[in-house]
Amino acid sequence: MEIKNVTIAGAGTLGSQIAWQTAFMGFDVMVYDAFDKGIEKSKKFHQQFAHIFKSKRGATQDQIDQTFARLTYTTNLAEAIKGADILSESIPENLKIKKEFYTKIAKLAPEKTIFTTNTSTLLPRYFAEETGRPSKFLALHFANWIWDANIGEVMGHSGTDKKVFNRVIEFAREIGMVSIPIHKEQNGYVINTLLGPLLSAAGNLLINEITDHETIDKTWMITTGVKMGPCAIMDMIGLETIYNVEKHWGEQQNDETTLKRAAYFKKNFIDKGKLGMKTNAGFYTYPNPKYQDPDFLK
Repeated sequence: MEIKNVTIAGAGTLGSQIAWQTAFMGFDVMVYDAFDKGIEKSKKFHQQFAHIFKSKRGATQDQIDQTFARLTYTTNLAEAIKGADILSESIPENLKIKKEFYTKIAKLAPEKTIFTTNTSTLLPRYFAEETGRPSKFLALHFANWIWDANIGEVMGHSGTDKKVFNRVIEFAREIGMVSIPIHKEQNGYVINTLLGPLLSAAGNLLINEITDHETIDKTWMITTGVKMGPCAIMDMIGLETIYNVEKHWGEQQNDETTLKRAAYFKKNFIDKGKLGMKTNAGFYTYPNPKYQDPDFLK
């Protein structure tokens, strides 16, 4: 299965990272977003990534120019998918939205196209039938800042063709990821199975007014030696994603605490347009968040 043309659906923070990394590694990439403002924001992200790659990752100007030459942008879904060998989907973490998206794109995509979802918490089987090609559908999940946290978690469902699974494992390596094969469907894969309880615990400390976000992050950073605490991590992931996940599982499991966390994120962040790093405001303000201050841990 030859993969040369890659379509990225969803031009947000992570979708834009996937698009940049994939183009940098030599693939032709079509970036799709339903809204013009999404495309414009993705282009700004790519300018930022170009600066990061040149200043911090040793990329040459020729490599940067070639990367931009491989990137194309569109709000037309039919145009976006018409030549795709593989699709990477990073649209909102909402089951209804994903089902509607796949029902629509299934009618437009060539038969050859492999569909992958970057969903953080939903299982492929939840919307495999809507893809119209369940044997060619699976999850390829990325962590934020994918060139540093370069894992590609690959998880199929019971109907995924093993050859397709193996090809996506290979594709993840081709774009610079360390492939993480997952042999059974698991909410949260490996990374979010480990990370989820940490973020939930931080949320519980906040909603129960035990302490503030800076104290939470300080405690975690000092005791583990990591560069970010759970609240900073939530800013990086995107607070609308955190909200969507909390709301989904709160409703699915009728869990009062999870719904209370969702309400907290809606009131304090979503309703105020504070979505984290992507809007330069969340728990912290960016581009110079307080947790990066040399005196933060003192």
